[in-house]
Amino acid sequence: MNVILLGYPGSGKGTQAKVLAKQFGLFHVSTGDIFREELAKKTPLGREVAGYLSAGRLVPDKLVLEVLKNRLGTETRGLLFDGFPRTVEQAEGLDAWFDSRGMAVDAVIFINVPEAEVAKRLGDRRTCSGCGRIYNVGTQPPAKADVCDACGKPLVTREDDKPGVIIRRLQVYRDQTEPLLAYYRAAGNFYEANGGLDPESVAASIAGMLKGK
Repeated sequence: MNVILLGYPGSGKGTQAKVLAKQFGLFHVSTGDIFREELAKKTPLGREVAGYLSAGRLVPDKLVLEVLKNRLGTETRGLLFDGFPRTVEQAEGLDAWFDSRGMAVDAVIFINVPEAEVAKRLGDRRTCSGCGRIYNVGTQPPAKADVCDACGKPLVTREDDKPGVIIRRLQVYRDQTEPLLAYYRAAGNFYEANGGLDPESVAASIAGMLKGK
């Protein structure tokens, strides 16, 4: 089974991906993690990605797909994509790759959270400057304000979680994703989950959609 999770930044894709990958025995595909692997190994693809990232530019769709195909070519488990594809062009490239392997995307799950709620979640998010653990001052605060429970290092607000940046991130996502949602709705394997519920309820809802796939 191959599954795509879509949703705004802060909609809970990463949290749900970890739960569902474990429950269904899928390989959790995070483009960020795969990029970091390629960079660490200093592969030719990794060096090419590094050139774009160091210049503050988006990695082109074609290169993103090449990195994914390189990493996933020998993977035998079903794939669970977390926040990828981001554009219709990436979706078309992914479909072509699946076709070439006699495979297909079995389900696309859109975790739907209202924009105002997403903005609040991102604004309330704090990240440990030491171990990287993530907190939310509204729903998952640390035991001691602004200090990580795990390692005791200070919590910080990431640059991309600051108000002006959040507005831009949501605008970019909306511009890119509305055509992508239409693309997958037309394919007939599109499902929508209410991401405003607690994480356990969202996971149970998505698991119900995937059973029998």
